[in-house]
Amino acid sequence: MTTALRVLDLYCCQGGAGKGYTDAGADVTGVDCDPQPRYPYRFVQADAIEFVRAHGAEFDFIHASPPCQLDTDCQRLRGNDHPDLIAPTRAALEATGRPWVIENVRGALPKLRAPILLCGAMFGMATYRHRYFETGGGFHIVQPRHLRHTAPQAKMGRPVPPGHFGQFVGNFSGVPLARDVMGVAWMNRDGIRECIPPAYAEHIGRALLATRTEVAA
Repeated sequence: MTTALRVLDLYCCQGGAGKGYTDAGADVTGVDCDPQPRYPYRFVQADAIEFVRAHGAEFDFIHASPPCQLDTDCQRLRGNDHPDLIAPTRAALEATGRPWVIENVRGALPKLRAPILLCGAMFGMATYRHRYFETGGGFHIVQPRHLRHTAPQAKMGRPVPPGHFGQFVGNFSGVPLARDVMGVAWMNRDGIRECIPPAYAEHIGRALLATRTEVAA
């Protein structure tokens, strides 16, 4: 009998990554400093960095999505101040000796080491939502082919016209559409605008399982 992969989902919010790893067959535990009543899986309210330092080695794989607000264009324009947690998160992950991934937005690219890009169009979704993934702890993933964007994109936060891809960020309209497009039926607006689509994490989870199968063989 094969034991399910134990995945730690740091900075989990409402569980976009958690859903993807679960769909890949993993047993997921989410950690966030704020209560997350919409998180669908096992949840621990705690500081993510402190938790991974204390318990990270108990898991088979660790996914971390440090808050991205510092590196988003809209927050820089507003002059809002947010913590920069990528480097301390990486240091904590490296200390576990486990394979891991750090996810973030385009604005964080200068801080990420050789990340791959995942795009909604790669998974047949009507949104682009670029997210970048740095891997470590002996885990590597091949960059999928990034097809040229051919569908027009709705203006940021605006209703999505027919034939357009949505940008579900900020105080956007069309929560039911966003839920359907990204496969996050349980989320509210706050969760949707921060999440990664589960398909991204499922892709990573399946790549990790394939790697483990090759090693076992």
